Amino acid sequence: MNKRFFVQIALGMGLSMTMPLLAQAQDSLARVKAAGVLKVGTETAFAPFDFIDAAGDHAGFNVDAFAEVGKELGVKIQWVELPWDGVLPALEAGQFNMVAGPATITKARMERYRFLSPVAEATVAVLKGAKDATIQKPEDIAGKMVGAGKATAQLAQLKTYSATLPKPVVAREYPAFNEAYADLAAGRIAAVANSLPNIAYVASKQPGTFAVVKPPFGQTSYFGYIGTKKPDDQPLLDAVQAALVKIKADGRMKKMQEKWFGTSFDTPDVAPEPSF
Repeated sequence: MNKRFFVQIALGMGLSMTMPLLAQAQDSLARVKAAGVLKVGTETAFAPFDFIDAAGDHAGFNVDAFAEVGKELGVKIQWVELPWDGVLPALEAGQFNMVAGPATITKARMERYRFLSPVAEATVAVLKGAKDATIQKPEDIAGKMVGAGKATAQLAQLKTYSATLPKPVVAREYPAFNEAYADLAAGRIAAVANSLPNIAYVASKQPGTFAVVKPPFGQTSYFGYIGTKKPDDQPLLDAVQAALVKIKADGRMKKMQEKWFGTSFDTPDVAPEPSF
């Protein structure tokens, strides 16, 4: 009787030690499938991709896009919201499975992260006050104070463009673009540099307050969703990539782009090699 008791204890201990090992052996796709939840990190001050609507709900292009990804994978989407400058560090710390954002695909980021199929263009343009007659073309921001998001590719492109102007731009960095738009509306800054899809959306919502300055001044670029390059994460990212390509092929992506941007983008299925 005692012998059988000790055998049962030994078997129980063996199982308890094996279970964590089995969990570790699963890749991220298997863990997401088992939990039925895909955790996605983002910020909520980057309309029309992510923002808090009048009802206090998380809304935007990314919410719709990941709802479709969730359907394809058979899982629910759990959003984890952080200021943008904390999103990528949190991804590396394992606080969520991937990043929505989305982020501009750049050489530096591509070296460190895996980008999935681009979902929109990210070319940078200038947003000004609707009644400001002093800014008629991009180069008119020379010597003026221009807002941009902290730790963003748009800020980097603004600084690069500034170096080509007769007078350098005074770049003011903001934790969130909403703060930059508020300062622009109040006349505390002369303009905001952000991606064309973002500022076109903002200008369309407040036509008497803001206006888009064309043409864009940044290099042609794209927005993409982000994951790590860890081998463990690749099966999950492969599955999300396949879902995005399918959503593009059957027209769902185009409908979402037209809904949130007022236009559609012919983006490549595979993240291209960035030019900057």
